[in-house]
Amino acid sequence: MSDSSLTDDSPGAAPTAMRRILPADLVERGGCPFDPPPGLRARRGRAPVQPLHLLNGAQAWLVTGFDEARAVLSDARFSADRIRHREATSLQPHEVAEQAAGTLKPGPAVETREDGFFVFMDPPEHTRIRRLLTGQFTVRRMRELESRVTEIAVEHIEAMKAAGTRADLVTAFALPLPSLIICELLGVDYADRAEFQERTSVGLNANSTAEERAVAGAELYAFMQRLVAAKRAEPADDLLSGLVHDADPPLTDAQLVDVALVLLGAGHETTANMLGLGALALLEHPGQLAALRADPSLVDNAVEELLRYLSIIQLGVSRVTTEPVTLDGVDLPAGATVVIATPEVNRDPRHWPDADLFDVHRPRVPHLAFGHGVHQCLGQQLARVEMQAGLRELITRLPGLRLAVPVEQVPLRDEMLIFGVHSLPVAWA
Repeated sequence: MSDSSLTDDSPGAAPTAMRRILPADLVERGGCPFDPPPGLRARRGRAPVQPLHLLNGAQAWLVTGFDEARAVLSDARFSADRIRHREATSLQPHEVAEQAAGTLKPGPAVETREDGFFVFMDPPEHTRIRRLLTGQFTVRRMRELESRVTEIAVEHIEAMKAAGTRADLVTAFALPLPSLIICELLGVDYADRAEFQERTSVGLNANSTAEERAVAGAELYAFMQRLVAAKRAEPADDLLSGLVHDADPPLTDAQLVDVALVLLGAGHETTANMLGLGALALLEHPGQLAALRADPSLVDNAVEELLRYLSIIQLGVSRVTTEPVTLDGVDLPAGATVVIATPEVNRDPRHWPDADLFDVHRPRVPHLAFGHGVHQCLGQQLARVEMQAGLRELITRLPGLRLAVPVEQVPLRDEMLIFGVHSLPVAWA
């Protein structure tokens, strides 16, 4: 999951800082929009735990192996807490020098976290909020959403067809589908979607200035404060109302706002980009698309393969060691930053034969598109439902779907924390 940055001092600023401080060849995809960045591909075949030299002068460690990544994400000695632990990607050059000299001040001695950014917490603080959310992401609620997801997908495809024979698949389909669903799930008025989408986009853009992110974050925070207040006054049958009124012990308004910001941002950005980039991958692999059209029952399998093959999280999550740890024979000191190279991890040749091939018939095996361990994506089943229904309806209702421009003209989201396409011009019939 990903949260919206509020300021450069907030936990959400760490991923943005990481995107800016990494060598370009590790985050910019280059010629092929589906392959890991060239800098990651060049590291393939080396040790699965490698030194990573950052542009601020600090050293971190890059994990490119599947088993090693799972080990990091399931080991409590690797912390996700961005308040208590200083991450190398967030250091200024003078702080890197202080760290080398042993004079860098440690993170604040916070006794209890009072925010709600649970994706940047460790147990037991993370456990408490995660348990509350798990109680809201019930099987009943997810099952009820399946038919609604299909209904929304059909509505948008039929609207595209009624408007002509060309469309931007991102704005007409890939973005509104998960946006509508997360709005309904949280109890957000869909008429307000443009506001939160625009503010979230600023926070996820590595080229945004600190001032731009601060302004966008403050506006998004105020928006969510109003929503929490409305749910306190008039609760409804939605997830946010449940968190407001059913949590025991109750969450503060500040915690509720933070949690809602995480869910709202993660609930539309990631799936929207998977739908857009996934559609492009199918259109650029006509043999695989033909296989799906011949046997739509393969869609569920195709979704898992797309999640593995595309890995839209730019590079991946990071952790900080809380004590000395040995990982695959590499001795990491306490305070070391470890970055999971998700696009490369999901193509580890030790786990997937012909890992660079997109194959909808590939047997399903675990991947790390949704993470692993206690921080594994809370909304992964919803994301799967959205992708399965969305792609199934596109394939069956638009049999002549094709790119309307050369693939080289499709604008990629290289500057964003969540990779994908900014637009996807398509035609049919």
